[in-house]
Amino acid sequence: MNIIDRRLNPKGKSLPNRQRLMRRLKAQLHRAVAESISGRRVSEVDAGESVSVPVDGISEPSFRKSGGSRDFVLPGNQKFIKGDRIPRPPGGDGSGREASDSGEGEDEFTFTLTREEFLDIFFEDLELPNMVKRRLKGASSTVPARAGFTVSGGPQSLDVVRTMRNGMARRIALGRPAAKDLEELEAKLAEAEKAGLDTKVAELTAQIEGLKRRLRAVPWIDPVDVRYRRFEHRPVPIAQAVMFCLMDVSGSMNEHMKDLAKRFFMLLYLFLERRYESLEIVFIRHTQEAQEVDEETFFRSRETGGTLVSSALDVAANIITERYPLDSWNIYIAQASDGDNMSSDRDRVIHAMTQKLLPACQYFAYLEVDDPPGDSWNERQGVTDLWRTYETLVQPGVPLAMRRASAASEIFGVFHELFARDNVE
Repeated sequence: MNIIDRRLNPKGKSLPNRQRLMRRLKAQLHRAVAESISGRRVSEVDAGESVSVPVDGISEPSFRKSGGSRDFVLPGNQKFIKGDRIPRPPGGDGSGREASDSGEGEDEFTFTLTREEFLDIFFEDLELPNMVKRRLKGASSTVPARAGFTVSGGPQSLDVVRTMRNGMARRIALGRPAAKDLEELEAKLAEAEKAGLDTKVAELTAQIEGLKRRLRAVPWIDPVDVRYRRFEHRPVPIAQAVMFCLMDVSGSMNEHMKDLAKRFFMLLYLFLERRYESLEIVFIRHTQEAQEVDEETFFRSRETGGTLVSSALDVAANIITERYPLDSWNIYIAQASDGDNMSSDRDRVIHAMTQKLLPACQYFAYLEVDDPPGDSWNERQGVTDLWRTYETLVQPGVPLAMRRASAASEIFGVFHELFARDNVE
């Protein structure tokens, strides 16, 4: 027995239907998103995605009898009699679907995810740590809030219920006649006129005129009854975050490594943008010296030189002190480097991290980039100087996470590892 809903589809039901379909196909959607991001450019991460779903995934629910005996009436049967077994049709599962000699069957059901749907699935199992700080900003962070009623305002803010309630209270207090009282007097007047009772006619006419004067004196709705909804703009707390992007641009960082770092920073920005109403970004590049730059310079300018990681950490700490109070901002720091650093800089790096940055930030994500395995240029083996330095700082409760990546296809996986909800908690 199949249960089919044949009720008319009301207006506006397509979105709930789509959401129910996506809930049913959640596992297939996650697999489709995982497969698509492996070969997708970061600049295309917020685009939609076509998802193919097996036909079995969209079939209607049905009740089927699982046991017992069943009798069939087969019209035109000249081969079988009662008690014969009917063999299963060869080459199929008995469901009636066509099969070809190439092994392909019916087309899969395909639909397209919107940008928001794709990103919701992509970031579903990710979370930011310590999103607890708030700050009251200026006029841009106010929302209208109900603040009682007023006797003046625009038609769009008229409160009909309050106005009618005031009018009813005023009419009862002033004793406004009811319409049925006037109708009864007019009916009696008509009867008196028909009967020729002049005295009664004069008396009823006077009463009717009095009621009409009273009705005019006490209107149904008076301007004093009208009320308008009143709103006030009240400041509300909004979540603010600042994202520091630190990148090594020294001579040891080739274009492949810089490209990996750019992809990671772009993903992080897209993620934070969906979690905060107010997001600022600070770009810091460093060789043996560090400086704050704009986005264009950060991603495209070419520099070379030695490497002093502490220079970038000191610049970030100074900017936090000058512009981002710790009680008002959620601070996130992402650093990308090939791991090279002067051994003499180790103590300054540890001091900057333990005394300035780690106590101030909600999360410090370090991405160490490398050339693809087997690249003849990269003969470096073992642990780098910077990785070894940061490893000494990793302890329970310290907001520091470290990952490595050597190919563009690894960036998405690394990002998920850094911000996975289980790891954050």
